[in-house]
Amino acid sequence: MEIKVRLIPECRRSVYLALILAGCALFALSQSDQRQVAFSLEQQGKVAEAEAAWRALSTAHPSNPEPFAHLGLLEARQEHYTEAIAFYRKAMALNPAMPRLRYNLGLAYFKAGEYKDTILQLRPLLKTQPPSSDEAQQLTVLLGMSHFGLGEYAAAAPYLKKAADRDTQNLPLLLTLAHSCLLSKQYQCVLDEFHRIIALNPDSAEAHMLAGEALDEMKETINATREFRAAVQANPKEPNVHFGLGYMLWKQGQNQEAAQEFQAELGNFPEHGLAMLYLADSDIKMNQLEDARPLLEKVVKINPTNSMGHLDLGIVYTKAGQREDALRELKTVIALKPDDVSAHWRLGLLYQSMGKTVEAKTEFDKSKRLNETADEDLIKVLSKMPLRDNASQSVAPAPANK
Repeated sequence: MEIKVRLIPECRRSVYLALILAGCALFALSQSDQRQVAFSLEQQGKVAEAEAAWRALSTAHPSNPEPFAHLGLLEARQEHYTEAIAFYRKAMALNPAMPRLRYNLGLAYFKAGEYKDTILQLRPLLKTQPPSSDEAQQLTVLLGMSHFGLGEYAAAAPYLKKAADRDTQNLPLLLTLAHSCLLSKQYQCVLDEFHRIIALNPDSAEAHMLAGEALDEMKETINATREFRAAVQANPKEPNVHFGLGYMLWKQGQNQEAAQEFQAELGNFPEHGLAMLYLADSDIKMNQLEDARPLLEKVVKINPTNSMGHLDLGIVYTKAGQREDALRELKTVIALKPDDVSAHWRLGLLYQSMGKTVEAKTEFDKSKRLNETADEDLIKVLSKMPLRDNASQSVAPAPANK
C-alpha cells in the first residue's frame, strides 16, 4: 500500500531552516580551509602562492581584515612598503584594534621614510605598553629615529636617551643620541654620551669629532682641537676628520698646519668642497695666491652660491691686477650676501684703485654702517648674558630622565 506523506507548513519550514544552517556550516568550513591554506603557504615562504590565496579570501570576504593584514605583511617582507601601507590601511579601516596591525603599519611607514605618519601610528601605542617591556623599547627607538629623520633633534633626544639608558651597549644608538644632542645644541649631553661611547669603543673617531664640535660651540677651542687630534689618530680615513681639525687650526690662525689637514682631507675625498675652500683661504693668508686660484675657481664652479669662494677669488684677482674679474666676483658676493662687510670694503678699495671715488665712498659707507650694526648687535647679546660666576650658581641640575 502506498502511503503518501504530506508535510505540514511548520515541518516544511523546519526542513528549510535545517538546510540553510547546514549550508552555512559548509560555507564556514570552506572559508576556514582557505585561510589555513593561505597561512600555510605564507609560513612556507611561498610568497606568490600565499598572496594569491589571501587575495582570493579578500575578494570573497571583503569585510574580513585578516587577508588585507597578511597581504600587507607579505608586501613589507618584500620591501614593497607603499603597497604594504595600502593593505594595512584597508585592514585598519575594518578593525583598528586588530593585534599588531597598528605597529606593522607604523613600521611600514618608518621603512618608507614617512616619519610623520610613523609617529602618528606609534605614539599612541607607546602609552599602552609597560615602560620596561621590549615592545616599549622598540617603539621608543622608532619614535626617536622618526623625529631624527624629520630633523626634529630636540624631540628625538628624549626618546633616544630613554632607549640608550635601557640598551647601554648599543653603540649606534648612543652615537645617534649624541648627534641629536649636538644638533639641538645640548652640548653637555654630547659630552655625557661621548664618555659612554668611548667606554665601549676607545677608538671611535666619530665620538671624538662629536665631542670636538660640542666643545667648539662651548668656546673651548683648545679642548676641541685636542678631540679632533684624537679623532685623526683614531681613524685618519674617517670622513671630515682632517677637515674638522684643519678648521679648528684655521680659526686659530695656524694656517700652515691647517692647510696640511685640508690637503689630507682632499687626499681621502678629492671632491670635498669645503676642504678646497679652506685650503685656498689658508693659501691666501700665506700669500700663496697661485695655489689658491685653481681651487677657488673649481669651488665656485661646483657651487656658484658659495659667497666665501667668490670673496676669496675676488681677493686673488685683485692682487693679480685682474680688476674686471675681481669686480665681478665682489659684486657676486654682495648679491649673495648683502651684509658682508668685507665684500663692501674690498669693493670700495677696488673702486678707489680704479679712480671711481663716488662708488668707492658708497661702498665704504655701507661697510661702516654694517660694522656699526654688528657692534650694536654684539653689545645687545653681551648685555643679556649674566656674569660667569652668577650664571654657574644659578643653573639647576638637569632632571633625570624617567
